[in-house]
Amino acid sequence: MNYRHAYHAGNFADCMKHALLVSLIGTFLRKPTPFMVLDTHAGIGRYDLQGPEAEKTGEWKDGIGRLEHENPESPLAPWLELVRKAGGPRFYPGSPLLASLMLRPQDQLICCEKHPEDKRALYRLFARTPNVQVHERDAYESLRALLPPAQARRGLVLMDPPFEEPGEFERLAEGLQTIQTRFAPAVVALWYPIKHRTPVHAFENALKDAGTRDVLKAELLMRPPHDPERLNGSGLMVIKPPYGFAQEAQALLTRLGTTLGAYESAVTTLIPE
Repeated sequence: MNYRHAYHAGNFADCMKHALLVSLIGTFLRKPTPFMVLDTHAGIGRYDLQGPEAEKTGEWKDGIGRLEHENPESPLAPWLELVRKAGGPRFYPGSPLLASLMLRPQDQLICCEKHPEDKRALYRLFARTPNVQVHERDAYESLRALLPPAQARRGLVLMDPPFEEPGEFERLAEGLQTIQTRFAPAVVALWYPIKHRTPVHAFENALKDAGTRDVLKAELLMRPPHDPERLNGSGLMVIKPPYGFAQEAQALLTRLGTTLGAYESAVTTLIPE
């Protein structure tokens, strides 16, 4: 309950996660049938990069701050256009605002935020957006309460917890099993930090041991993952990745890595279909 994403908004990990999220949602727009996005750790939706929290850390300067003059032909351009539409460069959109900007009238976004103050901010942001719901719910409880969606047979579930408490990787793996039991067709995106490799490898093994199939792993590292006290990189596991997403993700991370001066980026199949 103490985590505040405002200190970290727009950093390299946000850039990586959000560029991939926009690409994922874009694949749903290829068909006219409605879809649902469930964002389980929604936050406040939009962050002031001139606010005291962002200025205190300055993390955004090595993330979105380096992308202001990106080439319009860049694979990052669709995401960056949404950032500008949401109020950039001063205001940085979180995942729920980015998702909402991509919805058609027939689509739906469900946002869950456990912290009451943040939930109120999120509710104010979407008060006039009819196809966005905001819930004050625990992320993992929401999977049982809100899945399957009532009005869509297609959907994306994004889980990106703050990892401020022990056992978050284990809860993510359990949450994935809940999603697959209650809403089997869902595309699932699981974000995780990379400080050192041991917990990430344990997470990968947990997915394999659970019999999970068709898992894509995208990672962006800013430095070798040797210091467990630092955020050295971040990753996104995508279960049931849509056709063509792997190639798009590789192009996005290659470009991000070049622009941000990353140590390494990679998109690999962790578990085949």
